[in-house]
Amino acid sequence: MDILTLAAENQQTAWQILKETGIVQTWEKAGATVNLVGSLKSGLLMKNRDIDMHIYTDKLSISESFSVIQELAERLSLKEIHYKNLIDTEEECIEWHVLYEHNNRDTWKFDMIHIRKGSRYDGTVERVTDAITERLTPEIRKTILQLKQEIPEGIVIPGIEIYHAVFEGDVSSYEELEQWRKNHPLINSLDWLPQDLQNPVPRTK
Repeated sequence: MDILTLAAENQQTAWQILKETGIVQTWEKAGATVNLVGSLKSGLLMKNRDIDMHIYTDKLSISESFSVIQELAERLSLKEIHYKNLIDTEEECIEWHVLYEHNNRDTWKFDMIHIRKGSRYDGTVERVTDAITERLTPEIRKTILQLKQEIPEGIVIPGIEIYHAVFEGDVSSYEELEQWRKNHPLINSLDWLPQDLQNPVPRTK
C-alpha cells in the first residue's frame, strides 16, 4: 500500500477511536483542558499506534486523576495501565500510559500526561508540534513517514528524533537516521524546534 494512503488510514482510525472512546470528553468532564500533541496532531502517525494528549488542570490531584482512569477502565477495553507520579519533579505531571484494544483486533496506546497549568513545561510540546506541522512540505512529510515505516520491529526511536534528523540533517533513509543519531544526539527534545522557527527570545526556566 502507498505510504501516504496507509498514513491516512491510520489517522482516520485514530480520530475514530477518539470519538468512540470519549476519552477527551471524560477528562473535560473532570474539569481538565485536553490538547492533542505529537504525530496524530501533526499528521505524521504511522505504524506506531500512539495517541498523545496533554491534559491540564489547575492543581494535580492523584485521586482525581485516578478517578478519570477508573471511569475509562470500567467502560473501555483497556488491557494495561501504567502510572508514573512526577508531581514533585520539575515536570509537575502524572503520566498515564494505557493500552486499548480496538474492535478486538488492534492495540492502541494512549499517552495521557496530566500536567499542572502554569508549570515549566506548560505548552512546550504543543509549541514543538505546531512548529513541526508548520514546516512540513509534502516531500518532508513523505520522508518522515517512510522513515517511520522503515524502522525495524522492536526498535523504538522517538518521533522527535526522526524530525530532528530530517529537518536538521536532511536524512532520508534508516541507515542515515542511525548515523545521524550517533553523531548528533538530541540531548533535550523539549528545547528543540525546527531551525528557522527557533524563538530568538531565550525561554525562562
